[in-house]
Amino acid sequence: MNLTQKVLIGLMAGLFLGLTLNATGLSVSGGFVDTYLSEGIFALGGKLFVNALKMLVVPLVFFSIVCGVLGIGDIKLLGRVGSKSFGLYMSTTAIAIATALIAATIFSVGSGIEPPPTDSDFSGKNAPSLVQVITDIVPSNPIAAMAEGNMLAIIFYALIFGICLLSIKDKAPVVIQFAEQMNELMMKMVEIVMHFAPYAVFCLIAKVMAQLGFDLFVELIFYVLVLAGVLLFHGFVTLPSALKAISGLNPRIFLKKIRSAQMFAFSTASSGATIPATLQAVENRMGVKGSVASFTVPFGATINMDGTAMMQGVATVFIANVYGLDLALTDYLLIVLMSILASIGTAGVPGVGLIMLTMVFTQVNLPVEGIALIIGVDRLMDMIRTSVNITGDAAVSCVVAKSENDELDMDVFNDPHSGVLEEHVTQ
Repeated sequence: MNLTQKVLIGLMAGLFLGLTLNATGLSVSGGFVDTYLSEGIFALGGKLFVNALKMLVVPLVFFSIVCGVLGIGDIKLLGRVGSKSFGLYMSTTAIAIATALIAATIFSVGSGIEPPPTDSDFSGKNAPSLVQVITDIVPSNPIAAMAEGNMLAIIFYALIFGICLLSIKDKAPVVIQFAEQMNELMMKMVEIVMHFAPYAVFCLIAKVMAQLGFDLFVELIFYVLVLAGVLLFHGFVTLPSALKAISGLNPRIFLKKIRSAQMFAFSTASSGATIPATLQAVENRMGVKGSVASFTVPFGATINMDGTAMMQGVATVFIANVYGLDLALTDYLLIVLMSILASIGTAGVPGVGLIMLTMVFTQVNLPVEGIALIIGVDRLMDMIRTSVNITGDAAVSCVVAKSENDELDMDVFNDPHSGVLEEHVTQ
């Protein structure tokens, strides 16, 4: 039994146990099950695993990008990969938010629901200006950027470091060897952490479902169905179709091979924490060369927020309908632009979508306290949209690698058994 199958078993077992505990009333807040299982064993197991993944992200991203630049060996090629990735990520985000707005408008989500009380804990957050977003890319202190997990700044610094190292490679063989050895070391650490993935997934899912159950969906069922529908449509129809149209790659093979990373993303609700699993799937299962994947995957985890953008679109229309407010065409255009801008400067961590949503609400003059209506189901929606986010990261990685001829191994991509995670874990 490979690791993907074990993770799936852990996922299903966690769903079953969590829903059972919720349905039987055993998970009531403050009770034995809630104190010692949901907030005890389950919370501990899931948190340890997520922390372990986050522990790997910064050094993994830094050394993989440095080695990726060295592997490309051509600054012009690096420029092409970067510009293609950025263009594709921004395009898919724009398509995602447009799809969500259209679907939410057609189905009139939120109509007939009473507005929530105005005592929400959320306060509005101003959107970052374009100047601020660009300024924050260049870190004044790279060590502080690494400590804070500022991924755009880390990626920029790693790119500059790698480019400069490439220009003096004949004079710095020791540094190059150190970077390559550290990259191999980080990948080995990823393999070790992945051993515990099935148990962590079980804990994460069991905790969430024991606390949420299905009760919260009764009032918000239409919002949940529309948002889940557009997310699944984008992840399983739009992105695979774009993959086929642009690169000619088989979308069925792609979806099969990205499944394990999707499950990790669903469990952790963090694009950043899922970077190790996404890299494993893209490189080992799909055949994307490390020189491309080591740049496109961390880059995508930082700026590609298709699922989050879709949540913003549906939630904006939902709250506007709840409060009986009309959105003009300019408001819709502003929502699209705001979602794209916010996605560039926002970290891929759990719950960040709600913070981004306050920016959008503020810009289109919607009451921020309306977020209180959807906050109860946001955790589950966050899990789904994160899976969509990393699916976009993988799709763009494959498209870019295919466009660069030798950067995608078609034999690996077409082999259904290539790069099964368990084989790498047990070596």
